[in-house]
Amino acid sequence: MPDSDEQLVRRAQIRDHAAFGELVARHQQKIRNWLAHLCGDRTRADDLAQNTFIRAWERIRSLQEAAKFSPWLMRIAYNEFLKSHRAAGRRLRMTKRFARHQDVLGGGGETRADDISRLELERALALLSEQERAVVVLNYAYGYSHREVSKLTDLPIGTVKSLIHRGSRKVRKHA
Repeated sequence: MPDSDEQLVRRAQIRDHAAFGELVARHQQKIRNWLAHLCGDRTRADDLAQNTFIRAWERIRSLQEAAKFSPWLMRIAYNEFLKSHRAAGRRLRMTKRFARHQDVLGGGGETRADDISRLELERALALLSEQERAVVVLNYAYGYSHREVSKLTDLPIGTVKSLIHRGSRKVRKHA
């Protein structure tokens, strides 16, 4: 007779990989299907499910009632979905702000928010130095003013403006 979820959880809490693997096998389809319904994208749901099980493994020792593994796992999955949803919103806001900024700077409308895919944005941001990336993201994705970015990063406001300008120019060249 196979072990119950409760027995597998107790074994996983003492770092039994095989027990956790069995829990994954038992619950992965339910988690993947639920996430697919939430986000409407099977590929994204699979990524979120993987993140869910990674978080569950990292936190399995904190689960005090082993019998409540399934709802605990569903809660982790939902939190992963919310985290992903918020990140996607930040990326969209950043691309829109960046596109508006490019139009103001004379980008000629060549770079529209709808045309900048997530992958292109990540590639463009990868071209920036750590400081440039930090201030550009704070400014465009999070909407902080130059002064606020200056306070958050402990950089002089002139440096922040220069980094944002230089970073924007690099991204515009890449786009």
